[in-house]
Order: sequence, then C-alpha cells, then structure tokens
Amino acid sequence: MSSSLADLIAPQLPYLRRFARALMGSQDRGDAYVVAMLEALVADQRIFDREIAPRTAAYKAFIKVWNSVPMNGRAEPADDVADRRIETLNPGPRQAFLLAAVEEFGTRDIATILDRSEDEVAELIHAAGKEIAEQLASRVLIIEDEPLIALDIEGLVTDIGHEVVGVAATHKEALALAREKRPELILADIQLADGSSGIDAVNEILMELNVPVIFITAYPERLLTGDKPEPAFLVTKPFKHEMVKAVISQALFFDVKAGVKQHGAAA
Repeated sequence: MSSSLADLIAPQLPYLRRFARALMGSQDRGDAYVVAMLEALVADQRIFDREIAPRTAAYKAFIKVWNSVPMNGRAEPADDVADRRIETLNPGPRQAFLLAAVEEFGTRDIATILDRSEDEVAELIHAAGKEIAEQLASRVLIIEDEPLIALDIEGLVTDIGHEVVGVAATHKEALALAREKRPELILADIQLADGSSGIDAVNEILMELNVPVIFITAYPERLLTGDKPEPAFLVTKPFKHEMVKAVISQALFFDVKAGVKQHGAAA
C-alpha cells in the first residue's frame, strides 16, 4: 500500500475499529475485519475510491470486505447490552443503522458506502427501527406545543412500533403526564405554549424518572452552549422523519439515559 494511501487510511482506523466492533459485537473479530480490509488494500488499491471523501471511501472499502470475506469460527459473546442487541439485527439494517447512529453519516454518504440508493438506505434504517422496536417497544411522552408538529411526531413514533402515552403542550401538563403514565422515552421541545420551558419540565421529570430524552427544537443554540453536560440527543427543526426515527432507535438501543439535568438547570 503506497504511503499516500496509508496517509488517507490511518486517520480513519480508530473509527473503523469502533464501527467494526459494533457490527460484530466483539472487538477482536471487528479488528480482524479491519486487518482483512488493510490486506485487501495492499493487494488492490482500487478498493479505495479516491473520487470521494477519504472517510467515506474507507468505510466503503471496509463494507466491501465485510460483505465478501467471512471470518472462520463463531462470534464471541457480545461485550455489553448494545452489542448483544446489534447481533439480532439483519445485516443490511445493521450496517445502515450503525453508520447513521454511531458514525453519524448522512443518508447520501451511507448510500455511497453501501452502494445503494438513498431511498433504499431510508428503508434499511426504517427496518432497523422496526426490528429495534420489536425488542424495545417503549412508552413515549411527547412535549410539544404545536399541534401539527405533535401529530407528526406521534405518527412517526407509532410507525416504528412505539406507544405514545401522552402529548403535553405546557410544563404543567408534561409533569402531570409523566407522573401518571411513567414514560420510557421523552421527546421534548424547549419552547412551550405558555412560555414555559421544556428544559425545566424535563429536568423535573428526571428527578423522578431515569429515561432517555430527545430534544426536538428550532433553538439548538440554547442547548449547545459548550457547557457540560449537553443533551445526548438533539434534533433540529425542521426535521426529517427518518432522522427522528433513527435517533429514537439510537436512544433506546444504546440505553442512553438523559444527561441534561445540570445543564438544563443552568440554562
């Protein structure tokens, strides 16, 4: 492998190892695939597409090898809950979901990496969401003061197999519904109907419930201040349906609890 190609590949290796571990449920087997990719590049540099961004090209080369070079032996026991869950997903949805949720590629780049159309990628991510919902069907509370947006969010939540237990338009309604319905996931705006704060509502709810929170807002700058902790999941309005579905699946799949209490209280 030429030094110029090595220079392009080297910065991607830590991220490829992370992706491979998630894909395989095992660091050792994931690393074996990364090594297989490097060996394939030594044999044929054309596997690496220099016409696209180096990061995208590296993942595209890795997926090509992953799809064509089966490793011998059985997979090792998964390292944690997320690893055990990823093993249950079918290969196509698994790849698309991890590229979107873990590696944060956009639909166009995922389509390039997987050599599929953008519509096919959206279908794969949707399928992953369906498969995850079968494992982790959850009760969802929506905190949103715009009725049409709330209805839109409710539709996409139920479309991937989850149950909406309530829609709150104010801080007071959100607290009451959370206490009554005990949701397992919260989707929250930060600007509510009566001028109250969705951040404050979430922080109060988190004093009683330990659940993942996804903020869906037109004001991301109010949460992304550089202070810590910041919310793990943030979707900016106007949003794309597939993005929200992917983030919902990510939050539940990786069992990430909300980490915004301290930050929100200071906002």
